Amino acid sequence: MKKNGKLIIAAVAVLVLAAVFAGVWAATRPAASQGAKTITVEVVHKDESSKTFTYHTDAEYLGEVLQAEGLVKGDPGDYGLYITEVDGEAAVYETDGAYWAFYQGGEYANQSVDQTPINDGDAFSLVYTVG
Repeated sequence: MKKNGKLIIAAVAVLVLAAVFAGVWAATRPAASQGAKTITVEVVHKDESSKTFTYHTDAEYLGEVLQAEGLVKGDPGDYGLYITEVDGEAAVYETDGAYWAFYQGGEYANQSVDQTPINDGDAFSLVYTVG
């Protein structure tokens, strides 16, 4: 009986901790703005040529826009969408260490595109990077 009581207490403690962590995450995650917005996405290819795309959207997160417009392809992962192709150009890390670096407002982003909220006037970059 005592062993079952300890297991129940431990299970309740784990559930409480999970709820606390979920609450902290929900309170501190970046907020998405609602309504119409215009964003730009610069793509820098392997040959260093660049293209800028302008999107008008009601979406709240960047990944929604990029995938709906067909600009990116990728695989879902533990940390969000792992981009494998941008504007028809693939980056294969296993072959030559290449990947698509993601920048927001000129700074390296610390989250994936599908976890990045968008606001009117935001500027993003996807840069083919080796190493």
